[in-house]
Amino acid sequence: MQTSQHVLFERSEMKDRHLVRKKIREHIADKAKLPILIFPEGTCINNTSVMMFKKGSFEVGGTIHPVAIKYDPRFADAFWNSTKYSMMTYVFNVMTSWAIVCNVWYLPPMVKEEEEDAVHFANRVKAVIAARGGMCVLPWDGGLKRKKVKESFKEEQQKKYCQIV
Repeated sequence: MQTSQHVLFERSEMKDRHLVRKKIREHIADKAKLPILIFPEGTCINNTSVMMFKKGSFEVGGTIHPVAIKYDPRFADAFWNSTKYSMMTYVFNVMTSWAIVCNVWYLPPMVKEEEEDAVHFANRVKAVIAARGGMCVLPWDGGLKRKKVKESFKEEQQKKYCQIV
């Protein structure tokens, strides 16, 4: 990790997040350095949707080069459903599969527009990636896999449903 200039941080520490933002800004300002690869979802999902992006990657400025990645499950499923399979079962399935195939699409570069904030920019990039990969756009993050859904989020969804009905 030291040779490839990883930027490690503890997401729950606000000081760390500010430090990472500063390091990323410095990195993208230095034209001699290679581009940074960021997975703004913060976690993996089951190959059907694109979850909410963390806004930090979109606050630092610079040009975003979106990449859509979608696994082809014909030979093996790269997604690990930890509620269904143990880690050993998953590793066995992956290691004994014929191949793990994925489609990768390099999309046109995107820049934050003048009136756009980081959240709207992240959502615009997310929508482009989801459209190219043929996936759904989800308005929530991967925390729902591990935490209880907030009551306010449930109420918001119920209000939207009531408006439809």
